[in-house]
Amino acid sequence: MSSRRPRSWQSSSASRITDEQINDLVSKLQAVLPEARIRRSDRVSAAKVLQETCNYIRSLHREVDDLSERLSELLASTESSSAQAAIIRSLLM
Repeated sequence: MSSRRPRSWQSSSASRITDEQINDLVSKLQAVLPEARIRRSDRVSAAKVLQETCNYIRSLHREVDDLSERLSELLASTESSSAQAAIIRSLLM
């Protein structure tokens, strides 16, 4: 058997996904990646799209962490009863 998919994958015909479906999903994924939009017309491997996706998700996690830290610092530097703190709290709700 030369298939790269595990045998357990092949035994479940109800959940089998076709190569066409995989290609469609990879194309959709590529379309939402900022780096991939530039090369949308270029032929890019599925592995490259998945790697770019992982990198993009990591960068988003770093950005969220950075923004959370900045927000914590901002909240710590304002008085809890100030108008600025009330605005920040209303934006977070």
